[in-house]
Formats: sequence, C-alpha cells, structure tokens
Amino acid sequence: MSFQPIDLQPTHLQNDLVQLIPLAESHFEELYAVASDPLIWEQHPNPDRYQRPVFSNYFTGAIESRGAFLIRELKSGVAIGSSRFYDHEPEHRRIKIGYTFFARTCWGKPFNQQVKRLMLGHAFTFVDAVIFHVGASNIRSQKAMEKLGAVKIGEEEVAYFGEASRWNFVYEIRKSQ
Repeated sequence: MSFQPIDLQPTHLQNDLVQLIPLAESHFEELYAVASDPLIWEQHPNPDRYQRPVFSNYFTGAIESRGAFLIRELKSGVAIGSSRFYDHEPEHRRIKIGYTFFARTCWGKPFNQQVKRLMLGHAFTFVDAVIFHVGASNIRSQKAMEKLGAVKIGEEEVAYFGEASRWNFVYEIRKSQ
C-alpha cells in the first residue's frame, strides 16, 4: 500500500487572522521575544522554556522537525507564537500537532483555534486522525483542546527534544468528526 507524502511545512496556511510561515533559523530572535515571557510556560511541562538556552534547544528541535511554523498575526505582521506537525505515521494515517505556544496577548482570543483549524484542514487531506500531547498540569491547554472538540484518549510519558520526559494527556481529533 502506498501513502501520499504530507507536506509538513506548506506555505498556504493563512486566514483572516493568522499566517503560518515555515520556521527558519532567521526567526529565532523574533520568536524568542515572544517565548521569553515566563508566564507562557507556567503550566507547561517544561516551565523553564522562557530561558534562552532552554528555548534554544526547543528552537533547534523545531527546525530539525521540518514541520514547525512561526505564527504571525495577519493584520500587524507581528510574531505571536509557534506550532508544528510531527511524528507522521502514514501507515496509521495519523500525525501529531503540538509544541504550540502563543503570546499572552493572544490568550482568550481565537488565535489558537484558528491556527489549529488551518493545521487540521491541511492534515486531514493526508490522515484520518490528529494526536495532541498536552502536559498533565497544563489546564489552560487541556481546556483549549476540549473547546476544539478533541477527545482525551489516554495518558503517557512524552520525551521532548533534548528535555526530560514528562507526563502528558493524549487527545485526538478524527477526520470523521
């Protein structure tokens, strides 16, 4: 059985609110300016990611994934966060979306939902299911997953790129939903 390869960094993911740009080395300072806010990472399994060396490791993993995006608010052109596709399993017709963060100015607004809808729309042309890992202590992200319609299907320890493993909840959205 042959599988259609997925483009992990398409250049057409945009709507009236956001634009997802394939992440490049040149985006480091711009993205770190967003990520350097300690409150962004307060509930995250890796709460030190606001520190430059820790974020640098995150950024290296994002670049090496070849599936990461810089998220820009469309109107202002300002960087507001990042997300990525990873762990594509074509034989199981699924992929993961995660490593997402947003500037606090975006919290409580439709940015996360709009970014995820763009990514889900693209993914579902290639897969039947999208998996999300959410830190077990990250209540804010768990609520965001539920608002998006994701269903919690399990719990597991997840090894982040170059970081210690952490306990995560596993959420899923199926194409049929």
